[in-house]
Amino acid sequence: MNRPTKILFALAIVCGLSSPPASAEEKGLTVFAAASMKNALDDVNAAYTAKAGVKVVASYAASSVLAKQIDQGAPADIFLSADTDWMDYAAKQKTIKAETRTNLLGNSIVLIAPKDSSIGNVTIGQGFDLAKLAGTGRIATGDVNSVPVGKYAKAALEKLGAWEMAAPKFAMAESVRAALTLVARGEAVLGIVYATDAKVEPEVKIVGTFPADSHPPIIYPVAATASAGASAADYLAFLHSQAAKTIFEKYGFTFLVATKS
Repeated sequence: MNRPTKILFALAIVCGLSSPPASAEEKGLTVFAAASMKNALDDVNAAYTAKAGVKVVASYAASSVLAKQIDQGAPADIFLSADTDWMDYAAKQKTIKAETRTNLLGNSIVLIAPKDSSIGNVTIGQGFDLAKLAGTGRIATGDVNSVPVGKYAKAALEKLGAWEMAAPKFAMAESVRAALTLVARGEAVLGIVYATDAKVEPEVKIVGTFPADSHPPIIYPVAATASAGASAADYLAFLHSQAAKTIFEKYGFTFLVATKS
């Protein structure tokens, strides 16, 4: 083999070793999403994979935890938060692509009890005495200082004049699903969670719904992360589709955007 031929052969080997995989989508897509979205988003992701052939790996936790993980360099393509505060945090840290951000979903918060509880339906309004209703038991919700559902719950109870007396009875959980589990197991006599969470847990019942004007609007924003791969845009488009809307509404979410074909 002469020298020019050897050089060409060597280059061919190098090019072969460095060539991209047959499919750019083999890596899949990583989504960081609020814990309350798990059931609905699992179905949405399955529908997207069936349509696009892209595997979606979802990581669920409190929005506060996810936002901080992304800030610390955790690999994610999409961030779905249960409130605007943590998406604002991500925007401030420049860990999302601001131009991709939209307010995707809405929700409501409800008061729940174990399914066999003697507590019946209650009217939640001004002067609502949550402390008395709980008796000697505990009330579960997310951490009121960081977890969105807890922040919404505290805001509502403060506006209704019920927070001060009820505060000592609260069991703060790391996420809304953790709070839901405490009530489902009977470890808390009451809980404040999203309506969508209560809908998927057969071991609890809704005993009251908080007025929409008692707390800030419950909004779930979504955005691609600053390090998002090429498939993120297509996935975001799917989240805005009629197919995704149908799934989200089946689970009780309010769809806040115009659907795309």
